[in-house]
Amino acid sequence: MLALRLVRGTHPLVLLRRLLVAAAAAGVGFLLLCTLGYAVGHPDRSASSVLRLLWCVIPLAATAHFAVAVARTDPSTRPRPGLSAIGLGPARLTALAAASTAVSCTLGSMLALLFYLHLRGDITGLPFDGAAAELLAADQPLPLAAALTLLAILPVVASTAAGLALRPRKPVAPEGAERTTPSGLPWGVALLAVGLAVETYAGQGGGNGDFPLPGRFEASPGGVLAGWVLTAVGLAMAGPGLTHWCGRLLQAVRPGAVRLLAGRVLMDESRRIGRPLGVVCAVASGAVAAVTLYGSGTGDFGPLTGLGAALVMSCTTATLLTATLESKQCRAHTTEALLRLGAPPTVLRTAALLRAGALLAVFLPLTWLVGELAAVPLGA
Repeated sequence: MLALRLVRGTHPLVLLRRLLVAAAAAGVGFLLLCTLGYAVGHPDRSASSVLRLLWCVIPLAATAHFAVAVARTDPSTRPRPGLSAIGLGPARLTALAAASTAVSCTLGSMLALLFYLHLRGDITGLPFDGAAAELLAADQPLPLAAALTLLAILPVVASTAAGLALRPRKPVAPEGAERTTPSGLPWGVALLAVGLAVETYAGQGGGNGDFPLPGRFEASPGGVLAGWVLTAVGLAMAGPGLTHWCGRLLQAVRPGAVRLLAGRVLMDESRRIGRPLGVVCAVASGAVAAVTLYGSGTGDFGPLTGLGAALVMSCTTATLLTATLESKQCRAHTTEALLRLGAPPTVLRTAALLRAGALLAVFLPLTWLVGELAAVPLGA
């Protein structure tokens, strides 16, 4: 009940972010229900149904990641003086964040169920009644227990992930202590290289162990997918380290005040924004590979594939923007101190542009290179 009151009395921009989480959850729920409808309508194609369900894991993970990022920036679940006296300590606030995340995801899942039943023709009185009855196997009864189980996956996963991400932790180092470079860069580069090697080897090995990609790539080796997963994980792990080194490069060779400020902020915030940036880089490289393949006429991009791709790209981009907002909120006191000391606002804006330019200069070529290399074995 307290979580519902916090939702009702929250700031409009925070409420908008929660509604975006609900919209993403609705998209994931609709994809899961469409997979269930395909399984009901094609009982003789159980293997294909399982593959469709496995492909739903990617947009589900992207949506859960976005939900956790929104929960981290929620001001109502941030520890403040005096709350512990009324029983709202860090552990209770973490539980409230998890409950708020579950509410948003459950709302989206219920909207997906209503929309799905409407397109099947089970709910009448609205436009487009039964518009997709044949596609969604309206002639077969919908197993309600299975539908509710699938729809419950995202709220459970997202709320659990939010609770784990926001659980109370002891401070690792005192304020102002010297940071060590993020340790994931060597492992990320190694996984990236291994993933590209596995993709190339599997692509040259023919269609053994086929694992059809979304669209109509019916003869894609399973090793290619495994290689792409390793590549994506490697980019996500390398993101914080690459961001940290971008900050170091900005401060190299007799830097001025603006470059020092820009580089130091990137180094301090490398863990917060580096991983979402690496995930966006992985998704964008997959988009580059898909555009290369679909643009050459190799495959056909179906509507549900388009919905899944749109969800993944939207959620990962929104997660990066949310992490950037969280970073800005965390250094608000530093910004206010600089302004009080007489720093002109143009210095802060120039430093922000330098940070963005440095990240684009590193991650854009990397994204293009990985996407082009990933498309080679699929187009062979």
